[in-house]
Amino acid sequence: MLSDRSQRIKPSPTLAMDARAKAMKAEGIDVVNFGVGEPDFDTPDYIKEAAIKAIRDGFTKYTPAGGTDELKDAVARKFSRDNGLEYAKDEMLVSCGAKHSLYNIAQALFNPGDEVIIPAPYWVSYPDQALLNDAVPVFVKTLEEDRFLLRPEALEAAITKKTKALILNSPSNPTGFAYDRKGLEAIAELAVRRGIYVISDEIYEHLVYDGTKHVSIASLGKEVKEKTIVVNGVSKSHAMTGWRIGYAAGPKGIIKAMTNIQSQSTSNPASISQKAAVAALDGPQDFVEMMRAEFDKRRRFLVDELNSIEGVSCLKPNGAFYAFPNISKLYGRKAGDRLINSSLDMALYLLEVAKVALVHGEAFGNDSYIRLSYAASMETIRKGLDRIREAIA
Repeated sequence: MLSDRSQRIKPSPTLAMDARAKAMKAEGIDVVNFGVGEPDFDTPDYIKEAAIKAIRDGFTKYTPAGGTDELKDAVARKFSRDNGLEYAKDEMLVSCGAKHSLYNIAQALFNPGDEVIIPAPYWVSYPDQALLNDAVPVFVKTLEEDRFLLRPEALEAAITKKTKALILNSPSNPTGFAYDRKGLEAIAELAVRRGIYVISDEIYEHLVYDGTKHVSIASLGKEVKEKTIVVNGVSKSHAMTGWRIGYAAGPKGIIKAMTNIQSQSTSNPASISQKAAVAALDGPQDFVEMMRAEFDKRRRFLVDELNSIEGVSCLKPNGAFYAFPNISKLYGRKAGDRLINSSLDMALYLLEVAKVALVHGEAFGNDSYIRLSYAASMETIRKGLDRIREAIA
């Protein structure tokens, strides 16, 4: 008999769609994949060379469970340089990707019945990680007219005596929008006043556009820093998704609990990947800017083209590499015998008929939308948009 917790959750819809698209490609079907949030750029050579040197030097054994001092020093320098934040080694933990960091936080922080506020739309794993740890996800709807950013009054209305934490993702997956300093200050004031933790997922920090400046909520003062666990990693910033290096920084007691949990679950992240991550964080950052500039071009093209399709409307996001178009005006239409009445209907229709993979908005908590990742070449984006336009017409 399976455990109750294993039956509370479902597989990641984004990974499921990506797997389906890859299976169709393996069968020789030409599928355009807008489904997965993975940079299409290769990991820079100087990072690869650091990993190769680690192998040749025999750096292939266990490391401390929470990551090497060398990498923690590099992470500390990154926080100081990019965010104006100072953390000691015992306030940081290196894990097997940012998703693992988030799971460690849930394990260390949540008790049965604790409520976790999650603004919707949300990244698909937030609710399931809460459920796996016997907590209760509390969804607070955000509005397109607010660029899907959480209103302070909506947050305050959702806080109860059982509220343990707020999960904040800026820039956001799936909407692509980032909070400015003023918006974060209002949330920080509430978190401190009401005594709740902020789990700040900043994995898309370096992918911001239109003059947007990333602000970490932990940098807004000593009181909010003491209530915040910051999560980040090298997957999106340095095209290192498969290397599996994420990290978290926060109050010493929470980080110690997370480290103990990790020591009994995965132990250390891969030694070789840790060496590569040091090179990524300490090395030249021109690759990050090059990739950001290319994503910016794709963002503007994709959003303009989506808005030219009848029945589709899409705000221009200022971060990450996702577009989140509203397709609800198309609901009720038929394509042959197929009735389109939901985001899943549309996603399946586009996959099966247009051979375009994307993710339905219901998976992120809003059924009026679909998510497209523009972490694909401009040629691929053009081809996919042509197919979507024809299928919708």
